[in-house]
Amino acid sequence: MADNPATMREAAGEVRQSAYGAAQLVAAMPRLVLEARRVAASVYHGVHGRRRAGPGENFWQYRRFVGGEPATRVDWRRSARDDLLFVREREWEAAHTVWIWPDCSPSMVFMSKDATATKRDRALVLAFALGELLVRGGERVGIPGILRPTASRAVIERMADTIVHFAGSPPSLPPAFAPGPRDEIVLLGDFWSPTTEVTATLARLGANGAGGHIVQIVDPAEETFPYSGRIEFEEPEGAGSITVGRAEAWAADYIQRVALHRSAIRAEARRLGWSFAIHRTSRPASEILLSLHARMSASLDALPKAQPAAQNAVEAAL
Repeated sequence: MADNPATMREAAGEVRQSAYGAAQLVAAMPRLVLEARRVAASVYHGVHGRRRAGPGENFWQYRRFVGGEPATRVDWRRSARDDLLFVREREWEAAHTVWIWPDCSPSMVFMSKDATATKRDRALVLAFALGELLVRGGERVGIPGILRPTASRAVIERMADTIVHFAGSPPSLPPAFAPGPRDEIVLLGDFWSPTTEVTATLARLGANGAGGHIVQIVDPAEETFPYSGRIEFEEPEGAGSITVGRAEAWAADYIQRVALHRSAIRAEARRLGWSFAIHRTSRPASEILLSLHARMSASLDALPKAQPAAQNAVEAAL
């Protein structure tokens, strides 16, 4: 049976569009890597790291002795200088795994006149800069489905190289993978997929108890709907197009739908104990990166610490 000519033309068009998108990404990557390094450097001196007390070899801090703890934990030399008892805490040295997923799907290439970058470029800059900050802090960073966790100092280059050589069409939502219960997941995308698909994906990723942070990256025009008159809207991921006679008449309903969509995502994030933030591409990348890093540090502090018996055993062996 002969192939349908229309189907063949459509397939050829999709291949050409995919190849063009890949070429654009390759051409933009050196600029994005440099920008990510600049953003990471600007934020680095404003963060306090993700260090915490726990089993390890390096001194962390002194704290007041708490009644009920074993007397062997008292640091008598430090306590002798005061009327109080103090415990010498060591720094937690177990590397933490953070999975960072930047959305590179076709919808992320959109950019209006009010934005300073495409959503895709902003997602990649944030992913690279965050990876750099985390590796400097002693963490491991991976990309779900394409890059195993690494603590390499060249993490930005490894992330960029992996994304450039990824075979296949970039998905609109994170791929299925199984993070560990002590892992963290950072999702950077526009999340304009159907609400049920987004919430189901989040539920699946958080099923094992992994921590998570969602950053919805949006163009200002996607929130305000600044359109009027006769306009053709095209869905960039194959859902077709629609022509509207009076676009301004759609604004109120559109804004309401966006609010409901976000409300559902927020509710699912709250159920999982994840954070949710919105970043507009008219704002500096360093702004959301600093906020995100602070949220991640707070979530790390909330992790359960080692049980006293296990911690005493570790300290006795040191």
